[in-house]
Amino acid sequence: MEKYKVKYEQWLNDLAISEVDKQDLKNIENNEKEIEDRFYKDLEFGTAGLRGVIGIGTNRMNTYTVTKATQGLANYIIQKGGQNRGVAIAYDSRRMSVEFSEQAALCLNANGIKTYRFDTLRPTPELSFAVRELGCIAGIVVTASHNPPEYNGYKVYWEDGAQIVEPTDKEIIAEVNKVTDLSAIKKIEKSVAESQGLYHTIGAEIDKKYLEELKKLVVNQKAIDETQKDIRIVYTPLHGTGNIPVQTILKELGFENIYVVKEQADPDGNFPTVDYPNPEDPKAFKLALELAKEKDADIILANDPDADRLGVYAKNQTTGEYIQFNGNMTGNLIAEYILSQKKANGTLPSNGAIIKTIVSSNLTDAIAKSYHVKLFSTLTGFKNVAKIIRGFEENNNEYECLYSYEESYGCIIGTHARDKDGIVAVMTLCEAACYYKQKGMTLWDAMLAMYEKYGYYKEKQFSITLKGIEGAEQIKQMMENMRKHPATEIAGEKVIFFGDYQAQNIHNNETGEDVSTNLPKSNVLYFDLAGDSWCCVRPSGTEPKIKFYMGVKGNNLEDADEKLEELEIAMKELSK
Repeated sequence: MEKYKVKYEQWLNDLAISEVDKQDLKNIENNEKEIEDRFYKDLEFGTAGLRGVIGIGTNRMNTYTVTKATQGLANYIIQKGGQNRGVAIAYDSRRMSVEFSEQAALCLNANGIKTYRFDTLRPTPELSFAVRELGCIAGIVVTASHNPPEYNGYKVYWEDGAQIVEPTDKEIIAEVNKVTDLSAIKKIEKSVAESQGLYHTIGAEIDKKYLEELKKLVVNQKAIDETQKDIRIVYTPLHGTGNIPVQTILKELGFENIYVVKEQADPDGNFPTVDYPNPEDPKAFKLALELAKEKDADIILANDPDADRLGVYAKNQTTGEYIQFNGNMTGNLIAEYILSQKKANGTLPSNGAIIKTIVSSNLTDAIAKSYHVKLFSTLTGFKNVAKIIRGFEENNNEYECLYSYEESYGCIIGTHARDKDGIVAVMTLCEAACYYKQKGMTLWDAMLAMYEKYGYYKEKQFSITLKGIEGAEQIKQMMENMRKHPATEIAGEKVIFFGDYQAQNIHNNETGEDVSTNLPKSNVLYFDLAGDSWCCVRPSGTEPKIKFYMGVKGNNLEDADEKLEELEIAMKELSK
């Protein structure tokens, strides 16, 4: 009998599985493909936690996989003596987020570990903030970010408010993998946990402290005070967690003309108005664009469901149309605004630093050089950004982190949180819109001014999605082919450096020299090309995808677009 069939039968006979869930499994007894997909593997607790389709089975997000992960986490926390420090828990608007977050809390409580669970849905960055504010040893957020409605996920944070990194991640994963018997997962009733002082509910007091920290990051309140009446803002939380914190912070700063897309204002895990709630997708902005044209808005902003990412459209004064910003454009616009304002008001520190990921824009390098701040580059994923920030603190604050971002539509300003914060990004872009409005400019005008100042840097990415066992194998084979036979020329440009981050090696094709990446091992290939172009390939850590990133520097917008198109065609050929 196939292994997946054995697991299926085990669940049908396991006393830990409820009768309701067993009936769900019986309903698919004649669907071999569905049984295989649900049971061909265990939903992996990886370095980003869990993420998968909701349903019953070992390869699904459900009560059993969530509490199995939580039992492993509990065992690790007990090893570290962190029971009394507790775990903060937040969740978003997705299906089963309420249930999964409560089950996680009660599993921890059953192991004698305190929990601080938010009373209702909250943004991921507020969870990151709460972990440090409450002095917790860990945090959990139940979210699948911008994935389609059938998904949910479970991310673990450590005591610094960042997602777990080496060696903690591997140590926790080892403990999770030791939990093989579902009956070993401890349980407790909520009323008992509350009476024992283990289960705590948190809410408004953390909200207030979080928003106060954001207000401290405003760099030009005068621009807001003088211009906010002239700024029109359209905002959508895409049925997620952002609506209340965004409206609260903007109103407290003085903004009056905030127009929320009413069809997308309320939390709804079915995401009825979008194919999937991704602020990178132009289709997600359909209703927001309609409202913006009606209100003659200056800026359109959208958070994903857990409000760690931000999508942006800004008005083109010449045409009256709205132009979509990608994550690199937004990230660099914020970097330029913050650094320019700090320089102007005399608060730019001599040890200032900004951080980006290796797949983010090279425009950031030019901005950092212009303002004489140190630039650090790291692997994809904000946990790696947070690791650098932690290193600054552990090294007597050698550098002061002013700003960090990655191309996937996320940033943090300062260090109040240790994950992407879409709420502070909304706040800062609205502030920047006021500042540039005083100069007769929109944010698109500001972007054009940056291109004129630094060069026409443009970036793009595409993904290939291949589902199931066969898809995973194909992705693995693609990476191996490109690794074993690295291209020496792409889109007519020579490959100057070839970086294999799995081997932690960067090879100079011109000199033959090899140097270390000085970064942890990661399944990433990077091609540094002549002419200020680059491209990068990596499998997604959370989805069945292989991702291709690329960037160019042109003489003008048209030239940059042409170079980018040629590079994309070449990368698609390379992947075959």
